[in-house]
Amino acid sequence: MTTTLVVLAAKMGNKYGGLKQLEGIGPNGETILDYSMYDAIKTGFNKVVFVISKYFEEEFKKVVSSKYEGKIEIEYAFQEIESVPEELRNSKRNLLWGSAHALLMAKDAIKEPFGVINAANFYQRESFEMLYNQLQNIRNTRDKHFLVSFRWPMY
Repeated sequence: MTTTLVVLAAKMGNKYGGLKQLEGIGPNGETILDYSMYDAIKTGFNKVVFVISKYFEEEFKKVVSSKYEGKIEIEYAFQEIESVPEELRNSKRNLLWGSAHALLMAKDAIKEPFGVINAANFYQRESFEMLYNQLQNIRNTRDKHFLVSFRWPMY
């Protein structure tokens, strides 16, 4: 069974000052996304849909997704301001719409159970294991959606 991970990576990182999803943080320049992809592939995900902007498509493919060719099936979806119908656009807004809009941009690439992550957030392997296991059993339960979350420490 194909199990897909949708990676939301279209934001430009305006507050950060650049493409934070391409920023190396590991000892060998690994990105946060590299750690997520490693855990997702090890857990059993066999397809990824990267939701990106056409603005940095070439750089993203060269720096990020080229690392995963041959390890996982890769598809792309594009989130752009222009993908919002003109009658719904706010002329004062020049930023991308949020995560729900990004996920809608990937709808044509998703035909199977899927999970969603943000490219710039760190998720522990346990998160991918819980997500993957739930997705494997989704056809056998009446619950067709779920959320992986963790208890916030109480101080």
